Amino acid sequence: MDFLRDHSIQNELLLIFISVVLGILIGAEREYRNKSAGLRTFILICFGSCLFTILSVKIGVDDPDRIAANIITGIGFLGAGVIFKGDNKIDGITTATTIWATASIGMAVGSGYVYLSALGTLLVLLILSLLTYFEKLIDREHKIREYRITVADFQEVEYCEELFRKYRLNFKISTQKYSEGSVTTAWIVTGKNAAHGHLIHALRREESIIGYEF
Repeated sequence: MDFLRDHSIQNELLLIFISVVLGILIGAEREYRNKSAGLRTFILICFGSCLFTILSVKIGVDDPDRIAANIITGIGFLGAGVIFKGDNKIDGITTATTIWATASIGMAVGSGYVYLSALGTLLVLLILSLLTYFEKLIDREHKIREYRITVADFQEVEYCEELFRKYRLNFKISTQKYSEGSVTTAWIVTGKNAAHGHLIHALRREESIIGYEF
């Protein structure tokens, strides 16, 4: 019996070690891209999910999925903590979903499905790394930016719209603010990335543009 128990402990330690290694692989990718959740976070998520799953199997004999089910709830709180609103979009969703996927990998390791967890890790890394090139391709052809341009009067606002048309950029006014001596207008502008570059150069050269940001 002691031999069997020692053998079981060795297996569990091996599973925990594997979960740490898989967490390192995913965390290193997030750390390399300087995301809000980095190396240590993903190691602890994968390790913790694995350990909770092992405990769920060992102490929840009659209801082994009770503890494991609550892992998902806890991961939901962690994921929500890394999502925040940027200037014109929501940031952190990819990191939040990566946390969710890493927890599932840790649970797979804890359940003994090592090959499944290894495959899951490989897929996560492929999605995070290789699909970045597809995102760049999409941005090159369809880039959305919010421009805030300050000019002296409303006539110059029409000039800005002429610039958008010149570079074949689609636009719509988001907000407009008038103060004494200047008009600040925010546009949501869509078009090719190269066209955005030409627009910025034109804004820099134009003396009537008091200021701009995007």
